[in-house]
Amino acid sequence: MQKLAYLIAIPIIGLSVGCTNMTPTEQSTLSGAAIGAVGGAAIGGLTGGDAGVGAIIGGAAGAVVGNIYGQDQEQRRPPPRRRYRR
Repeated sequence: MQKLAYLIAIPIIGLSVGCTNMTPTEQSTLSGAAIGAVGGAAIGGLTGGDAGVGAIIGGAAGAVVGNIYGQDQEQRRPPPRRRYRR
């Protein structure tokens, strides 16, 4: 029962922090790391391996891919429009 409480509490705490003051690259890196860690833990646990090691490897790989994606998106973004005062 205590494991179930941790499985519910940890994502809620993580989501409550938010990403309001982050650049798109930072947001993509964090999202990639989180998705990779969950996927790595799931694959590691389902295949009979160590879920912790899978989470670490998946998180690292997800962070790298997320960072590359975020940098690509920032380069494709058009420059901000200037506002002129009247």
